[in-house]
Amino acid sequence: MDEATRTELEAAAFRRLQQHLMQDRPDVQNIDLMNLAGFCRNCLSRWYQEAAQARGIEMSKEEAREVFYGLPYEDWKAGHQAAASPEKQAEFREAFARNVGGEDT
Repeated sequence: MDEATRTELEAAAFRRLQQHLMQDRPDVQNIDLMNLAGFCRNCLSRWYQEAAQARGIEMSKEEAREVFYGLPYEDWKAGHQAAASPEKQAEFREAFARNVGGEDT
């Protein structure tokens, strides 16, 4: 497989993952994704931002989130994010430290 085809397939898989998380399963909470898988929608938007910056494209965290979420992040949170229990929040702090470090998602 040539490099261009591999990149196209990877991009298609990313778009399908984005569709799955944003359209097919918006009920799945970011905190649950992070606690179980070590990443969430915010991580995916951060990775998008990092890829843009690696190519010399300036992009803020908010801009990257809007690209991934398809709307401002605060609007997504208002429509889809439920309050997390203290137990889930504690689990998240551990998962975040293990998988992301000190950076705020």
